[in-house]
Amino acid sequence: MTTYIRTIYALFLIAPFLCQGLLEERAVPDAVSNLKKDTTISDSDQELMNKLEGTWTSKSHQVFTGPGFYDPIDELLIEPSLPGISFSFTNDGYWEEARYVVTPNPKNPGCPTAVMIYQHGTYTFNANNGSLMMYPFASDGRQLLSDPCNDDGVSIYTRYQNINVVKWFLMEFDEYHGCDKLTLYEFDGSPMQPMYIAFKPPVMLPTQVLNPTAAADTSVLTRRSLKNVRDRVKRHISNEGKSNAQSKFFLKDNKLNTAYWVAGSAVLFASAMFVIV
Repeated sequence: MTTYIRTIYALFLIAPFLCQGLLEERAVPDAVSNLKKDTTISDSDQELMNKLEGTWTSKSHQVFTGPGFYDPIDELLIEPSLPGISFSFTNDGYWEEARYVVTPNPKNPGCPTAVMIYQHGTYTFNANNGSLMMYPFASDGRQLLSDPCNDDGVSIYTRYQNINVVKWFLMEFDEYHGCDKLTLYEFDGSPMQPMYIAFKPPVMLPTQVLNPTAAADTSVLTRRSLKNVRDRVKRHISNEGKSNAQSKFFLKDNKLNTAYWVAGSAVLFASAMFVIV
């Protein structure tokens, strides 16, 4: 009888791991991402675009591209709850960037500075060295700079334009998070924050110039065509919750809570049985 009870106890101890296996929703990694190699060397441009496709976000899981970060209709950058970065790529050569960076002030900890940056445009791979080149739509980039101890409470909102040069990137399957991880290396070889796949297809604003100006972009849209762009953005925002983009994080919050409750109850029950025996 004692052996039987101890067997039950052992089964309950491994219950948390069984629950985790049943509840996980892992993003299926492709064969190449598991090789943990520099994907910019051996694959064709289209294969690379297929692998990059999606919305990637840093560990805070609070910064995402799309209408939740930038509203081009009201010229509004929407502050996330935590700092981080996010990049989105389509498989036909469009990209989008969202950054929220907070810089502490060592001399005055109560005076950190914060910057929010939005850009989007087209990307290609350099034929000579394979680097990833992200060219922004010149008139659409935005930057919001906040320096609360020096700006009299008024943040500085300006246009922003910067070509992102990624020397190489590394894509691999992250066992801890249960999804693909992307690390972009800047022009000088320094790595950006690692990002994890969040949505595929990506969550982005329309992949065309949203706020054209004659000075920044020679292909100025007519008033009528501009209205069509803004209508598209409105529809995009209103349909945000209806997107077919699927979250790729391996464990949803509700299932995570269920797993903890089941596992915790199993351990408590097993402990009680062990004490009784």
